[in-house]
Amino acid sequence: MVRSLPLITAGLPGIGGQIKSKPSHFVVEEVPLYAPAGQGEHIYLRLTREGWTTRAVQARLAELFGLREVDVGCAGLKDKRARVTQTFSLWLPHESEARVAELVRDSLPFELDWVKRHRNKIKAGHLVGNAFRILVVGTGRNATKQATKIAELLRERGVPNFYGAQRFGMDGDNATRGRAILVGRKRVRDWTGRFLVAAYVSSLFNDWLAERMRFGWFESLLTGDIAKKTDTGGLFEVEDASIEQPRFRRGEITYTGPIYGYKMRWATGEPGTLEREVLEDSGVTEAMLHRAGVRGSRRRARLLIEDLTVNPDPLGLRFTFTLPKGAYATIVLREFMKPDEEPPEVGQAKD
Repeated sequence: MVRSLPLITAGLPGIGGQIKSKPSHFVVEEVPLYAPAGQGEHIYLRLTREGWTTRAVQARLAELFGLREVDVGCAGLKDKRARVTQTFSLWLPHESEARVAELVRDSLPFELDWVKRHRNKIKAGHLVGNAFRILVVGTGRNATKQATKIAELLRERGVPNFYGAQRFGMDGDNATRGRAILVGRKRVRDWTGRFLVAAYVSSLFNDWLAERMRFGWFESLLTGDIAKKTDTGGLFEVEDASIEQPRFRRGEITYTGPIYGYKMRWATGEPGTLEREVLEDSGVTEAMLHRAGVRGSRRRARLLIEDLTVNPDPLGLRFTFTLPKGAYATIVLREFMKPDEEPPEVGQAKD
């Protein structure tokens, strides 16, 4: 769990507990962006598995069907120590759906939900979000009452969309290694280098959002913000925050934060000043990011989780909620468990 980031619910006591004591205690199901059309050169597989990384599943599917790994698509990486339902695509223009289903069921230790054709490969980001059902075990006394109060506050104020610890590796040093690549003026030539640099840029987003919270701007839309429409994803600059504030309160729009890069759209006014100060304080420059080929983008910074529920379980508390793509369930749970009070996460194993 992330330990150095501010909490929205810092004034409320935590419930303690552990997550992922078993894969079945951390259930995640992709919410697809679109349904397969029933025709096309790609076959979509909806699989449920435990104990496998996403990349290991891709490699095994490629091996089974004699494909290159690049011909096996998926929308995003998922944790190994979890029960995951996820869709993969296989470029198999001449193989029957029935034969694919038979091979998967006979050869792989996964549950196969369905097999259908579609016109395109699944690429990173081809999902709406993820639905979670998570059991936190070993919670403290009065945990249900405490968690209910925390959930009420989060529904009211929202959750900061920090990157979770998974982004920064088992040892937590991916961002440090990524920064070394940037300041060392090294060329990024492979997937590993790009991944490490991306981890560092993610850490800068976390730094920016933590600063915005410390300024008291988390629940406010500011003139100069780059806002995002939550239904279509469209971006626009906030020219007058007072005009847009009603839409912000209703959750129709939210402000975004910087994923730094040479093509990134900067905020203006006070929000833009903060974005530039965070980058300047890091010692990394736009020129370094350009040299490394980091284009940059914007990330939604505040999440409103309308379907968040908490229910007692004989082993602890069970949480259900849905998050948009790119958001981390562990960031939501840390508001309940409280990083400084909880024991370490059990069996942490990441893609």
